Amino acid sequence: MKMDFLSLSAFVRGHRRAGSDVQFIERTRLDAQKAMNKELQKLIQTGPPGLHERIRAEFDEFEKLFGRYLQESGHAIMWDKIRLVSDDLVKTYNELKAPDNKSIKTLLNQLVVVKLNGGLGTSMGCKGPKSIISVRNDLTFLDLTVQQIEHLNKTYGTDVPLVLMNSFNTDADTEKILQRYSQVKVKIFTFNQSRYPRISRESLLPIATSFNTENIESWYPPGHGDVYQSIANSKLLDQFINDGKKYLFMSNIDNLGATVDLNILNFLLDPNTKQAPEFVMEVTNKTRADVKGGTLVEYDGKLRLLEIAQVPKDHVDEFKSVSKFKIFNTNNLWISLDAIKRVVEDNTLHMEIIVNPKTLDNGVNVVQLETAVGAAIKSFEGAIGINVPRRRFLPVKTTSDLLIVMSNLYSLKTGALEMNPLRSFPSVPLVKLGSHFSKVKDYLHRFASIPDMLELDHLTVSGDVTFGRNVTLKGTVIIIANHGDRIDIPSGAVLENKIVSGNLRILDH
Repeated sequence: MKMDFLSLSAFVRGHRRAGSDVQFIERTRLDAQKAMNKELQKLIQTGPPGLHERIRAEFDEFEKLFGRYLQESGHAIMWDKIRLVSDDLVKTYNELKAPDNKSIKTLLNQLVVVKLNGGLGTSMGCKGPKSIISVRNDLTFLDLTVQQIEHLNKTYGTDVPLVLMNSFNTDADTEKILQRYSQVKVKIFTFNQSRYPRISRESLLPIATSFNTENIESWYPPGHGDVYQSIANSKLLDQFINDGKKYLFMSNIDNLGATVDLNILNFLLDPNTKQAPEFVMEVTNKTRADVKGGTLVEYDGKLRLLEIAQVPKDHVDEFKSVSKFKIFNTNNLWISLDAIKRVVEDNTLHMEIIVNPKTLDNGVNVVQLETAVGAAIKSFEGAIGINVPRRRFLPVKTTSDLLIVMSNLYSLKTGALEMNPLRSFPSVPLVKLGSHFSKVKDYLHRFASIPDMLELDHLTVSGDVTFGRNVTLKGTVIIIANHGDRIDIPSGAVLENKIVSGNLRILDH
């Protein structure tokens, strides 16, 4: 009889286990690990001969993660041990001093910029890497990133390298696109994060039968927590340390607010900073739109990232409270290169496992074991948070976000977005576009031009809605076309604090 280990652990969780139960579970766990090891050895043999060593190194890390997954059950967090972070562990951005112009070149020459580039654009209806979606003036996320780094290097006479962590999903397409930057004053490096096998939920074995990429659904990139081991495996970590680099600045490539900040870099490298932290997480104040974002807490005397998935169900509302947990993680991170080398070599890196269940197109139920890069904060010495202005968190996850960054709320300057000074308050409006707008192609078709949103607070659009040219939106605007109806907002319309519903067709003649 096949036994689903997940069901077994769920059955015993929360109950006192008899000695025979414990022995049985331990035997089952060991059997699962042995069976997994046997299957992984078979998979290695199906890989290209020149890659066996690399595949084995990746699978070793996967086996460690799988072993922890079998042993760890329930919520690893004990809620009553959580403490709100003390002020000395989260600095405010305004405390930081700007560097003098003479020292900027020296500071930048000790920096490496890493962008997490493993994601696809499928959630926005696009093929290929998300980083090649056009976001402003026909420039992609990648174009804007390269522009930013080139501007730094030209302005200060420096040589800040740009490093992309790709996944097997994005690597080939990214390498082709990088050829267009051959004349740009930026050295661009790439490395691949690991490729792990998806696990059958029933058998707890890989669903892959060979290492080839024909059945791509059998594999997955294991989250951005893989960056530490992968950059070390790529030899880039040693190369940058030998080149005199001290810190890397890492962020998601779709966060358009994550530019190199000279004040933070100066704080980290200033000789007057007593014992500079090995790890800095940029956090920012929560709004009601961010209640699910991970937050910093103190736990067992260490700074720790607490994600909503780790929170016991009866404390989820408390976790979402903007008044109690006031900050959240932007995933803009500054980390010492020497410290990364140490924690990888000493095997002291620890990140909570994110169990991601999925059902594939063929109906097979699988499990992905992932980790998040920010969860490693507790593995570094002197780690702190810095509470940064909201402008440093401008992610584009949906077409609603895309509308904001394409609008006149922002202007583009050397690859960086700057809030329009004509906006009377610095907050970003809340925009919710319905399912008719979820794919980039459909979204672009429904706007003849991007509306004027300079005085907009809140926009909700639902149903079959189109916008003419030069539309202006102010205050709170809600547009709802019921099923079977269509609303065409006419060119030149000004909507201020309006609710539009029903049916409004504008026909060409």
